[in-house]
Amino acid sequence: MRRFPFPLMIFAAGFGTRMGALTADRPKPLIPVAGRALIDHALETARGAGADRIVVNTHYRADQMAAHLAGRGVMISHEPGPILETGGGLKAALPLLGPGPVAVLNSDGIWTGNNPLDQLAAAWDGTAMDALLLLLPAEQTLAHGTKGDFALDPDGRISRGAGGEDHVYIGAHVLNPDCLDRIEEQVFSLNRAWDDLIARGRAFGIVHRGTWCDVGHPAGIAAAEALLHDAAHD
Repeated sequence: MRRFPFPLMIFAAGFGTRMGALTADRPKPLIPVAGRALIDHALETARGAGADRIVVNTHYRADQMAAHLAGRGVMISHEPGPILETGGGLKAALPLLGPGPVAVLNSDGIWTGNNPLDQLAAAWDGTAMDALLLLLPAEQTLAHGTKGDFALDPDGRISRGAGGEDHVYIGAHVLNPDCLDRIEEQVFSLNRAWDDLIARGRAFGIVHRGTWCDVGHPAGIAAAEALLHDAAHD
């Protein structure tokens, strides 16, 4: 089996407030979609790409996450104090991930089509880029809405703030973590790092060859289950 070239961080520490009552007694990554926890769908994506160094961060109801992941061959980066957000969470996990570029995967999405991590690994060029984000045109996403996050230039660079943001970030990217050294705060969003890299011309995007469903809110569950059903019967 091929080996994925980057260590992988899976985000699983959030409170899942958009899920309402569904996260009253469990963390969002343990919500079932098509009979399997969201985190298990993410791990299947990771294993399918050959990832063998995987770190999952935890915070809300971390004991449940630790019990679910026990014996699964993943490392846990627990956040016992304030929740660190995406940038702070990744920075805190770097000792477990090791040096060099890292891949990042959200646990609240469902992808079909080509493996998102395979696509990122194939397109990564560390000489030209410090961030490579997986995107979809907003109108092609499921359960997400029509608002885009980034504009995608013909040369593959991403931008935002000047209009034309018609592509959505769909929860997977590769990042050179050296950019995090320029941020002194402990708690921060990865958007801080992305904006810095956009200004430096070092942030790129590629379009996912497949479909993605946002499962960050209850309506996304049914949409994701329908997507998985259709993919299984194609």
